[in-house]
Amino acid sequence: MKSPRQTAFEALLKIQKEGAYSNLVLDSMLSESELDDRDKAFVTNLVYGSLDHMIIIDYNLSLYLNQPSKKLRPELHTILVLGAYQILFMDRVPDHAAVSESVQLAKVNKSSFAASLVNAVLRRVADNGLKFPEEITDSAEYLSIRYSCPQWLVEMWIDAYGYENAEGLASKALDAAPLTIRVNTLRTANDDLMWKLAEEGVIAESCPQDENAMTLSGTGAVDNLTAYKEGLFHAQDISSQLCCRALAPEQGDAVFDMCAAPGGKTFTMAEMMNGGGIVKAFDIYQSRVELIKQGAERLGLPNVKTFFSDATFYNPNYGQADKILCDVPCSGLGIIRRKPEIRFKEKPEIDKLPEIQYKILCNAVKYLKQGGRLVYSTCTLNPAENDAVCDRFLAEHPEFSAEEFLPEIQRYSPADRYLTLMPHIHGTDGFFMAVFRRD
Repeated sequence: MKSPRQTAFEALLKIQKEGAYSNLVLDSMLSESELDDRDKAFVTNLVYGSLDHMIIIDYNLSLYLNQPSKKLRPELHTILVLGAYQILFMDRVPDHAAVSESVQLAKVNKSSFAASLVNAVLRRVADNGLKFPEEITDSAEYLSIRYSCPQWLVEMWIDAYGYENAEGLASKALDAAPLTIRVNTLRTANDDLMWKLAEEGVIAESCPQDENAMTLSGTGAVDNLTAYKEGLFHAQDISSQLCCRALAPEQGDAVFDMCAAPGGKTFTMAEMMNGGGIVKAFDIYQSRVELIKQGAERLGLPNVKTFFSDATFYNPNYGQADKILCDVPCSGLGIIRRKPEIRFKEKPEIDKLPEIQYKILCNAVKYLKQGGRLVYSTCTLNPAENDAVCDRFLAEHPEFSAEEFLPEIQRYSPADRYLTLMPHIHGTDGFFMAVFRRD
């Protein structure tokens, strides 16, 4: 049987070499392993923690190497990162254990030639503790290293939102994300669900931003809960729930969800409509369309209809919509704390997204009725994907106007005529939304 550290090594190496999604890699490896729950939790902590703190770990490793750590062979780099994370951030792991186990990993993972290097470097890390670059405080470079956030991203946040907000965003990206759910009001009431969850050992607390939202703790795997299997709730961050509230679907509406997978917003809108009207959920991947369909069946939502469709192409057979949600594919810079590998995306890759997003938005409005309402949204904090796309849309589509919405939600700036949600201000994922009406 593979040890927990070997499993963590293989997972982190795969994520870094292949650009794979951390949650998918871990779910797959842990489900196939023979590890007990305690060891699985250790592996999860080790992999996510190493990803979260990669930049500050690399900085500390570089103090004791003759070359940048990123230039090391991937296997050796991964071993050093895992070892340094245990020493610097896992208090319950003795330093000597982190060092010796890392040396053992080197011996069995194509790095036996460097076993003595692993031993020497990690001992220096243990002796000297966590170091920060004191000479460059109050700079983008310092925030980048201090909070393990790419410098280009910190600089973008400083330019867009100011230094204080940039530091808040970078800091919050290291925090664990809350588990928030949406109560399925078609099947249960809030108080009843709280009691049912309590019977399963889960602590549920109401969210102040929405009466039908709760945060959960002590859950374990959510899909193992009886309340989940009975379709009494689905997991969804409060930011996405507010996005649905901004669209304000009503019982008799025809609503289109243009890029719907994995389906959370589709489900919330269908519930807000009391199971009436219709929510047409579109996605470009058939497998993800099937996930939406299965979720709607679990929740008992007969008004959800799924379609395999490319949101950049118009299909007149879909008919017209009273309201449209255009939650476009994005860089995901608002959900780094949920998917830490996002922080390692390259800027040129992200720079291609606004044109695709604009194309989807322009196609979506072809389905919208006169007087109809459309919400454009992303889970990123990048003005080029957010404000710039919306400003361009309004400039090139004079038949549309931007509407005020959710006035009770604090704007990060009085100049924010759309709505940018920030984890350190709103307690949500980083999220952007704008509301348009066809005049």
